[in-house]
Amino acid sequence: MKFELKKKPTALNLEQTELVKKEFFSTGELPLVVIPKVPGLALNQWIAREKNKIESDLKNFGAILFRGFDIFEVEHFEKVVKSFDPSLLSYKERSTPRTAVSDHVYTATEYPSDQYIPLHNENSYSHQFPLKLWFCCLVPPETGGETPIADSRRVFSRLEPELVRLFNEKKVLYCRNFTTGIDLDWRTAFQTESRAEVEKYCREAEIDFEWKSNGGLQTRQIRPATIRHPQTNENVWFNQAHLFHVSSLNESLKRDLLETTPAGALTRNAYFGDGSEISESILHEIRDVYGSCQIQFKWEKGDVLLVDNILTCHARNPFTGRRRIVVAMSELFNSGSRTPVDASKD
Repeated sequence: MKFELKKKPTALNLEQTELVKKEFFSTGELPLVVIPKVPGLALNQWIAREKNKIESDLKNFGAILFRGFDIFEVEHFEKVVKSFDPSLLSYKERSTPRTAVSDHVYTATEYPSDQYIPLHNENSYSHQFPLKLWFCCLVPPETGGETPIADSRRVFSRLEPELVRLFNEKKVLYCRNFTTGIDLDWRTAFQTESRAEVEKYCREAEIDFEWKSNGGLQTRQIRPATIRHPQTNENVWFNQAHLFHVSSLNESLKRDLLETTPAGALTRNAYFGDGSEISESILHEIRDVYGSCQIQFKWEKGDVLLVDNILTCHARNPFTGRRRIVVAMSELFNSGSRTPVDASKD
């Protein structure tokens, strides 16, 4: 079920500090909305003071929207994020085009405005990923352009146990082909001009790689489909099989590509970990569950959205007009610590 939130947040009986109020758009639905009660309240100072409480709220709700604070420039946003975590992350092993606008602050994915980006957890295809994502709206779009979110715990609980068991047994194989002029080349994806650095990264990350005669690169890596949150120990659906798989393309583009390119040579594709095909019917079922869990709200200028990247997945709607959303990432989590979960849905 999709939620289009058009009304102002409705107050709940939550513990409140004297400087802010905490509300929800819809009862019990993420995100938690934090609004200043005092004009001119500096968000960076309030966040630094309330860090422990914010951590607790984030584990409970999965996403927090700070609305009504004076955040109008990249520098304001960077100051807010660094007041919570001064060590921001670089965007490595990239799968989408972005541009750095400040110290570890990036544009949101630079896909054409008419394209929808499906719900996903950032870098869930990688051996390491950020625990926290920060979004800031500097210029809201004229229409559309929401960043839908969904509770990954809810996605997990709504999937059929047999499907979850199948993915846990086989895992997900991500296959990427980096070719100059098509999607991202390997230099952009790995942020280096050195083949030796790419090879070192791949070996450390347990990524199989093969250099191609045309100067391109193919990588293949197997990752879990589900994990437990390291602090809450909750089960979540955590992979990008539905996004990497060729079936995520529109029918005409998929048909044209497959007429000229073998499935294994596509810029990206997903398989079960044993190399077998994932049926489109299974992926449609997964996408339907994501859709049933999706929640969205209209961006307002100055909004800052903090997301627990394991508990909450995010997307992007098509839009018109200028849209400027910037992103930062913090708290790197290594896949060596993650534990695949079973289908018991305890």
